[in-house]
Formats: sequence, structure tokens, C-alpha cells
Amino acid sequence: MSVKWNKTGKTTGELTFDISQNEVKLGLDQAFRRVKKNLRVPGFRKGHVSRVIFDQYYGEEALYENALNLVLPNAYSAAVKEAGIKAVGQPQVQPVSMDKGKDWTMKAIVTVQPEVKLGKYKGIEVPKQNTRVYAKDVDAELDKRRKQNAELVLKKGEAKKGDTVTIDYKGTINGKNFDGGSAKDYSLELGSGSFIPGFEDQLIGHKAGDDVDVVVTFPKNYGAKDLAGKEAHFATKLHEVKSKQLPKLDDEFAKDVDDSVDTLDQLKDKIKKNLKDQKENNAKEAIQQDSIEGAVKNATVDKIPDAMIQEDVDTQMNQYLGNMQRQGIDPQTYYKLTNSNEQQLRAQFGKDAAERVKTNLVLEAIVKKEGLKATKDEMNKEIKDLAKEYNMKEKVVRNTLTDDMLTHDITVRKAMDLITDSAKQVAKSKLKDDKKDDKKKSTKKSGKKDSKKSKK
Repeated sequence: MSVKWNKTGKTTGELTFDISQNEVKLGLDQAFRRVKKNLRVPGFRKGHVSRVIFDQYYGEEALYENALNLVLPNAYSAAVKEAGIKAVGQPQVQPVSMDKGKDWTMKAIVTVQPEVKLGKYKGIEVPKQNTRVYAKDVDAELDKRRKQNAELVLKKGEAKKGDTVTIDYKGTINGKNFDGGSAKDYSLELGSGSFIPGFEDQLIGHKAGDDVDVVVTFPKNYGAKDLAGKEAHFATKLHEVKSKQLPKLDDEFAKDVDDSVDTLDQLKDKIKKNLKDQKENNAKEAIQQDSIEGAVKNATVDKIPDAMIQEDVDTQMNQYLGNMQRQGIDPQTYYKLTNSNEQQLRAQFGKDAAERVKTNLVLEAIVKKEGLKATKDEMNKEIKDLAKEYNMKEKVVRNTLTDDMLTHDITVRKAMDLITDSAKQVAKSKLKDDKKDDKKKSTKKSGKKDSKKSKK
């Protein structure tokens, strides 16, 4: 195959390539088989005309368009690979020559990935993470569990925030009832925020047996458009007021909330260990995010083509809606539930698309520079992990993903680990001082440039 690549811009170029006569003949044969069944030629039954007769009657050239559509995808992919370019989006292909009995020559206007100039990506300074677990952290978790296991006890006094009230309510707008505005014997925790803002606050300070006229205004962005922004009156009757009675903090409590422990001290130790693991995981995620952001910031990337932005948005959309479908929610149902549409969701994913693409480009550049590879064992493990995650058979996953796709994901993660593992944790105060120094240096440099310009 004759291939010529001529770069015309930072992310554009012309790719000229040939389609061999052998490929052309195969394409013509396949095109003929597709059109043959619908052909009507005098003297022949429908679909039974020979190739020789077809060429005599219509001419071989009648098959060229169909044949080109059949052979072009593979020929273009082979040309891209031979040229050593990373094409993105759909090319604009134009025939240069399609002479009978000769190789066909094509010219494609191609968009390619932008060049990446790596900066510092090892030893990136990131804020120091505190993974220490304090006694107050353990106490807070214990208090949380006590509240979760609290009993509701009737009280005679006024309702306070955190108490649970049993109420009847009947809502009206301009004296008229509205759908969903009434209920009987409704259990409501004051301060939970489950009702319209202001509703729960107006019940605080009242006792069982009280009648309360609750006046609230529906938020302007309320889901039901016929209620949004309107003032409503709720005739509310308090039947009961209950307060939370926290269980005693002892060994019996410990065994009730966690059957793997026998004492309160054992429960505290377990909580401390879990909190430690959680903090260490959070710290690792924070270090990874900060260090990768630093590596991306230090890199220089040419303007990202729109095709790459749109491709990223498409990927994010497919992944997100795919996850929804696995939960039994199809796209149309999702849009209805969230009061949104496809355009709004695309716009949402489009906000950070350029940064995601840039990050991926930088990581791919690091993979190339470091010569990172994916082993056969790593690829097999990736397939097993994906099969387990998506509840699919390994064979199905294997058939869905190419070696290039598996290698890409594995090596990119290796690049992420390389950046993260080499990161240096420093005090936040030092990072702030360094940023101030950098700002001063840049200000001085710009000042010098300005003075030079004024002298001229």
C-alpha cells in the first residue's frame, strides 16, 4: 500500500493512499452479490443474471460506489496505521482516481490528536494528607450509631428539632385543595428537610393536640410546575410528639449493633480500624487527583479538536445511561424523573470534557515515554474484573474488547500509579508560599517585558 501523510495544521492533514486491485476486485464481487438479487435484465429471471452479462449491460463502473463503500473502511484504517498517525473523528474522503484495471487512489482530510509536550510528572508536590484517627472521630461514629438505634418515646412538652411528630395536614392554595397536599397520621422528623423549606420549622415549639396553620411558599424550581413559586396554607393537627431516647453506651449496645464484637472496647477498636482504612483510601484518592492535575498542568497540549470533545461526551453519556439501564431505568424514564433532556445531559458532560481529554492525552504520552506495557496476565485479570463488575460472561467481555482497548486502560492506570506513587506530600502552608513566590516571579518577568516595550 502506497501511503503519504502531509500535515497541514497542528491537528489536521491530508492522507493519500491506494486501494490495491485485489481489494478493488473483492469489493466489486461483493457489491455485485448484493445488487444481483434485485436485478432485472431482459432474458433472465430476477436475481439470476451473471457477472459477465451485468458488465455488458450496465458496465463495471455501476458497481464502483458500492464497492468503494465496502473496501474503504479497512483500507483507511490500514493507511492510518501505516502512516503512524492517531486519527480522530470522521475523515473527509475524496477519490483521486478510480480507473478500471488500476489501483484506486484516495485522499482523506484527517483530524489527528494534538501533540503533547510533557512537563514534570514525577515528584509532584501535593498537600499532605492527615490519616490519623482521633478519639473524637470514634466518639462521633459511636454517637451516630446510637442515634440510628434510638427508640422514639412519647413526650408531653413542646416539639424540638430532632423530635418526630405525627400529624394530619391539609394544604390549600388560594383556598383550593391540590394534589398531594393532604395526609393523615404522617410521621415527620423535624429538621430532616423532607418537607418544603419552612414547614418543619413552624411545628417546633408546639405540643400534641395543637392546631397549626403552616404557611410556606413552594420553591421556584419545584418539580410540579403548577405549584412552583406559589404560597400554600397547611391546616396541621399534631397528634403526637416523640423524642429519641439514646441507648446506653455499654457492652450490650456494642453486641446489638455489631454481632462480631463482645465488648464496647472491641467495637471502638473496630470503628477505629475502619475509619483508618477509610481515611487512607480517601488520602490516596486525593493524592492521585492532585498529582495527576499537577502533571496535566505542567504539560503543554495543542488545541484539542472538537471531534475529541464530542467523542468524550458520547462516551460519558453512554456509560452514564448504561449504568441507569442496569438499574432498570431507560433514558426516557431518566429524563422524565430528572425533568431534563438529552441536550441538557450532553451540556453537563461537555463542561469538563476538554480537561478529561487533555488528562487522557497526557497519560497516554507518559505511557509512551515510560514504555509501559500490559502483560497477558494483566489483560486476563482485566477481563475477569469487568465480567464480575457487569455480571457478564468472560467470553462476552473478551469478544467485546480488543487487545488495544485492554492495553490502553491497563497502561493508563499504570501511568496514574507512577505519578501518584512518586508524588511528594508537603505541608499546605509550604504549597501556598511556593505559589506566592511563583506569582511574584511571574509579576517581575512581566514588569521587565513592559519596561523593555516602553523603552522601545
